[in-house]
Amino acid sequence: MKLAVGIRNLLLSARVSALDRPIVNQLIRSSSSVAANYRAATCARSDAEFLSKISIVLEESDESRFWLEYLLKINVLRESDTAGLQKEIDELVRIFSSIRKKMKEKVERRGEENMGDFLR
Repeated sequence: MKLAVGIRNLLLSARVSALDRPIVNQLIRSSSSVAANYRAATCARSDAEFLSKISIVLEESDESRFWLEYLLKINVLRESDTAGLQKEIDELVRIFSSIRKKMKEKVERRGEENMGDFLR
């Protein structure tokens, strides 16, 4: 949620043209989706469901990084105003990548274990 609030606060002070408004909206949607899907992941009913939700969190984190970088490239935002958010997004991508990798391995192991039970 911290990321979504930070993005919103940053964009409140930005001068955004009508042409750039859809891009800003994409950044708001993707960053808030990180928070919403992370919350959904914490309520997952199974490891497979958690893996699915955390994969969405990772995807939305990376998408947020893309839109933030894009807004920097087209000079809607300044590097000095976004440095902290960029660092936070990079950390989130690393964290969620690691979680996803470990959970994927766990789900795959369980799948093999369950298949073994089925074949017995």
